[in-house]
Amino acid sequence: MLNDMTDPPGAALDALESDPAMAAAIATQFREGGPPFMTALEPRITHATSGRVRFEVDVTDHVVHSGGVMCGQAITACMDTGMVFVMASLRGGQIVPFTTVSLNTNFERAVPADVGTVTFEAFVTKPGRAVVFGQIDLHLPDGRRAASATTTYVWL
Repeated sequence: MLNDMTDPPGAALDALESDPAMAAAIATQFREGGPPFMTALEPRITHATSGRVRFEVDVTDHVVHSGGVMCGQAITACMDTGMVFVMASLRGGQIVPFTTVSLNTNFERAVPADVGTVTFEAFVTKPGRAVVFGQIDLHLPDGRRAASATTTYVWL
């Protein structure tokens, strides 16, 4: 598990070689069949391996509320999308039927409107034949974690 007090963001993922073909397959399927409000955010997969995916999202006016920070709804939607990518990574890059059972998000610090690009790290904490548990961390450009979520998904 990543911890913003000890591990640099992406440390566990950087130790694994990325699979560019898998990343491209997941990205293409998501662009073609993902929900329009999420595809409009243009998440960019920057690293993918079985059970782990890193992606970036630009913080734009579209996801910032009147308080001048990225809204929790957008953060949570990005976290759920991160697990879509991870679930696909467990099936060789193919998005196959599954559904979210739970998504528990903890917001640790604000994501300012002018931060630019944020990074999401999504990974499996316990894979199973029917149920998959995961975690997603949101990191600011300076490496500090801004939010984290734990998840449960079930294959259909």
